[in-house]
Amino acid sequence: MLASVVFVPSAPLLVPQVAGPGATDTEAVREATRTAGRELAATATEFVAIGARDDDSAAEIGVDGDFGRFGVPMAVTLRRPAAVGVQSGTARKDTLDLSPSDLPLSMLIAGWLRAESGIEAVEPVTVARDALPADCARVGAELRRRIDADPGRVGVLVVADGATALSARAPGGGLRPGAVDMQRRIDQALAAADTDTLAALDPTACAHAGVAGRPAWQVAAALCSGRQFASRLAYRDAPFGVGYTVVTWTPR
Repeated sequence: MLASVVFVPSAPLLVPQVAGPGATDTEAVREATRTAGRELAATATEFVAIGARDDDSAAEIGVDGDFGRFGVPMAVTLRRPAAVGVQSGTARKDTLDLSPSDLPLSMLIAGWLRAESGIEAVEPVTVARDALPADCARVGAELRRRIDADPGRVGVLVVADGATALSARAPGGGLRPGAVDMQRRIDQALAAADTDTLAALDPTACAHAGVAGRPAWQVAAALCSGRQFASRLAYRDAPFGVGYTVVTWTPR
């Protein structure tokens, strides 16, 4: 059964070792993310992480990785000691021996938050960064069937960023009004547990605004569609011109 759904950013700067001591702008979103992760750990007995892959390949991901490509060779893991690989919502339970580079950023963040929250294992569900809404809906529907049939309490972590053009120095090429409007729509949907709006996000418009989190949010929308949730917004801002949102949905 579904215990709760927590949405956090897919931002390397959440990790103190990556951000460095001078990155004080990350403190508020980091603490909101840590708190949400610990609350997820307290409500569930099993855990799933949803995120987009860094590329469009369908290759199986690993369970161990590190932040070396972000300048810090800090190791993280999704599961100890066994491994669980999930591709397009279909479980495959066996031992994986893949290189650390096989973990996409979303799952690196999931691995970091797993350790911060005291969670033993997180099962990854990844989708292509350009997955169509219908494909995301199929993954979410399959995940829903699995979770509904599970006698345990399953906590879901959704790791995803918003628009990348929300300030003059934003990495998406500076401030764009269309990106601001898109981020406002996403934030309102996340804060209201509005699965219909998330499911209807347009891939082209999201790509133009730099919204990398769209596929993960649409998987979550299909997983949660038709359910009633109490939503608690913990953080909503764009400290580096990128939309970061931390929110928890708890089934009513």
